[in-house]
Amino acid sequence: MNEIEKYTEKTFENIKHIDENGAEFWYARELMSVLEYQQWRRFENVIEKAMEACKNSNYKVSDHFAAVGKMVKAGVAPKEIDDYKLTRYACYLIVMNGDSRKEIIALGQTYFAIKTREQELMENYNELDEQQKRYAIRQEMIKHNKLLADAAKDAGVIEPIDYAIFQNEGYKGLYGGLDQKQIHAHKGLKKSQKILDYMGSTELAANLFRATQTEEKLKKDNIKGKTDACRTHYKVGAKVRQTIKELDGTMPENLPTPKEGIKQVESQLKKQMIAMNEEEA
Repeated sequence: MNEIEKYTEKTFENIKHIDENGAEFWYARELMSVLEYQQWRRFENVIEKAMEACKNSNYKVSDHFAAVGKMVKAGVAPKEIDDYKLTRYACYLIVMNGDSRKEIIALGQTYFAIKTREQELMENYNELDEQQKRYAIRQEMIKHNKLLADAAKDAGVIEPIDYAIFQNEGYKGLYGGLDQKQIHAHKGLKKSQKILDYMGSTELAANLFRATQTEEKLKKDNIKGKTDACRTHYKVGAKVRQTIKELDGTMPENLPTPKEGIKQVESQLKKQMIAMNEEEA
């Protein structure tokens, strides 16, 4: 990911909201500002075109464009203004119907196309090929590792060195005693290569299960203290390993290591997505 892509992702992610059900959404007024539109009237024209595109794609418009009112200060008394709660797909349609002469619109088209595709990948997991599955699970792993880090911090794992130990305990439980460094060596990876980036979908799925179950157990059992947190992570990893054994599965350390890292896979999928969009345009 280059610097422009990093800036674009940060920009659109910064205005993302999460509702009470855990669903992501964007406000049209905030998106308007990021997309450098000065007047709501002009931006609403783009929204209307996006709604029409949504309707023509046989999607229910209200599922993706929810009209909401917003109170703002206007002189002495506040007044209500129109706004919309938008799904990622709605944002994608908006940027696709926006002024393509704006650099941020062009960047937004790529960003929302790729992110919408990621969401589709997870929703249609069983239809994916191995590379798509790897990418989809790796994205989930990034998300849940952040949640795991938060849960570990709440349990008392504060310092970076302590978190590294905490992570190693989970790997040791799952990999029969091997820690991150040993797994890295076992896979024959270079120093700069991350082990999670060189796992197949089956191995990644086992690690995702380890991460999600540890996060849940830390919270549910109200684990406190870094020693108990590390012990919990190890036990969960070992339990996942035991389950694999009971199912006559292949132990994670014995699964094949893909030749291509996840960054290469991501690059390939991005090119495919852009090519698909150009064909549809």
